[in-house]
Amino acid sequence: MASSNGKPAQAEEGSIGGYESLHRLLEANLSPELFQEASRLLLGLNCARPLEVIALPEATMTLAETHNFDVQAFRFSADKEFLRQPRVVRVGLIQNSIAVPTTCHFAEQKKAIMDKIGPIVDAAGASGVNILCLQEAWTMPFAFCTREKRWCEFAEPVDGESTQFLQELAQKYNMVIVNPILERDVNHGETIWNTAVIIGNNGNIIGIHRKVCTSLYFSFFLICILYSSLLAESFK
Repeated sequence: MASSNGKPAQAEEGSIGGYESLHRLLEANLSPELFQEASRLLLGLNCARPLEVIALPEATMTLAETHNFDVQAFRFSADKEFLRQPRVVRVGLIQNSIAVPTTCHFAEQKKAIMDKIGPIVDAAGASGVNILCLQEAWTMPFAFCTREKRWCEFAEPVDGESTQFLQELAQKYNMVIVNPILERDVNHGETIWNTAVIIGNNGNIIGIHRKVCTSLYFSFFLICILYSSLLAESFK
């Protein structure tokens, strides 16, 4: 958070040059014209209009200050439709870091992250969010690139601990929550999946989506084939 003199607070571990987000860093160090262009490139065209900053409720800002997380809100425009009446949909996105060192017991790591996320979900509820999306595999360190099997201990069933935790909050705040987890498919040989569990506003599970990732080398192979084909076409 910012200090009383308007300058960024002292840099903390994991901060970006003393700022709590890339957005804040760019806003503080670019001219208004350049910042608007950078926002356009990072966040999209927004129907050719700059993003409108939305003032958040006092309860939301109090939670953010008390629990030391950054919260921002913007209005994105949409093209007019002719067959449906316009409506406002509030979408929340959460990006979090781990809460304790990765040397701690896995159960302690998971609980610490859930304790950290709780107040952030409360802030989303206080802001009237309709759909809340957590980050990929939010209950654990992002360890997919290591390919170390021990991290699979964080895997859980679709209706496991994190889903139950978020089901109560979804029902409490009447919001849909997207819960991305490392899934352990107990019905099919404990296969591990990278899964998003969709929790309805009544706290019920309304769907799941399992992400399939091709390997880095296979992706590189496909890129090489595509590039070779384009190069061959250019010389015809």
